[in-house]
Amino acid sequence: MTSTKFESADQLHEWMGLALAEAEAAGTEGEVPIGAVVVVDGEVVSRRHNEREATGDPTAHAEVLALRDAATHAGTWRLSEATLVVTLEPCPMCAGTAWAARVGHVVWGAANDDAGAMGSLYNLAADPRLNHEHLVTAGVRADECSALLVNFFTKRR
Repeated sequence: MTSTKFESADQLHEWMGLALAEAEAAGTEGEVPIGAVVVVDGEVVSRRHNEREATGDPTAHAEVLALRDAATHAGTWRLSEATLVVTLEPCPMCAGTAWAARVGHVVWGAANDDAGAMGSLYNLAADPRLNHEHLVTAGVRADECSALLVNFFTKRR
């Protein structure tokens, strides 16, 4: 794990712990266990987990919900000072949402080999053809994040 912004490794570890707690809550509710938090100036301003099954909304990914809440909290859609912390590497929709919100830093845990859009399959965070790029820190508490997903899908099969 390498940090590419002001946050210390200890802070990232702590914030990922909050995202993991959200992911665990999602799994308990029958949702794919993915959690996200948004931090601004060291303060957690939103915490969410997947709610696609509960809401029937295909966009109800943890990242999208957390960024919506953070924008409401901030009173603006521009979240350039925000750090998004998520247990699974964002998919193209969630990476696009972080891009649209002008998020300053994204931290993710487990790699998303099926749909990762911040390093695995694509990298929307560092595409010079887009009008915004942001920092990414990958692999924070990756083993714990991966284990939640593996355990969830093992039980469902």
